[in-house]
Amino acid sequence: MDLGIKGKTALVCAGSKGLGRGCAMALAEAGVNLVLNARGEQALNATARQIRDAYGVTVVTVAADITTEEGRAKVLAAATGIDILVTNAGGPPPGLWSDWSRDDFIKAIDGNMLTPIALMQAALPGMIAKGWGRVVNITSGSVKAPIPQLGLSNTARAGLTGFVAGTARQVAGHGVTINNLLPGIHDTDRAVALDTGVTKAEGITMEQARAKRAATIPAGRYGTASEFGAACAFLCSQHAGFIVGQNLLLDGGAINATL
Repeated sequence: MDLGIKGKTALVCAGSKGLGRGCAMALAEAGVNLVLNARGEQALNATARQIRDAYGVTVVTVAADITTEEGRAKVLAAATGIDILVTNAGGPPPGLWSDWSRDDFIKAIDGNMLTPIALMQAALPGMIAKGWGRVVNITSGSVKAPIPQLGLSNTARAGLTGFVAGTARQVAGHGVTINNLLPGIHDTDRAVALDTGVTKAEGITMEQARAKRAATIPAGRYGTASEFGAACAFLCSQHAGFIVGQNLLLDGGAINATL
């Protein structure tokens, strides 16, 4: 399928690894030029080279922490006039409700709620002026079904979801769509970190931890970054203009819900 977005430009945050990289690769395959951001310069440049070599698109790299004001300013200076925004940042650490201080909550909200909101506030006026734009926020399956040990993530991402619900409907008439992608467990560094926590807490091997988690997923496996990226690219396509303010769950059926 021709996604109809060849020649457009996308900012993809945290795009050097994992789900962000999957999104960047899928957009590049569709002919989209990229402004690619991540904290680690070495991995960022390696990913950019691979994308250029594979798809021949322009890739501008910006090594910066997108969750800081300084980092966002640096990224946005390189991402003027973008057509597509994919927000993404690492999730807060797991823990128990009694472990977290006010500072922990503020850090989580800064990274997973206020950062994507700030990026949208910066990008939306230009998209509205052009009469076309796509925003995809990578959030979490915890928006549909809170994960007890991920209380910091539950809190921050629920706030972002509420902001998107209203804002998406305010900008849709200008040809701009905003939607959220909600990943379950995918085979990324985030899954490794969570599974490592299980190995320590339960005294089991990594293979046992992965098998135990996979058994809770009807698909019987972890998701892949490439299939997640394909879903992102479709939401960014010309064909997705009637999808507004939605939360698309990609979790292999792990969350047992009708709606």
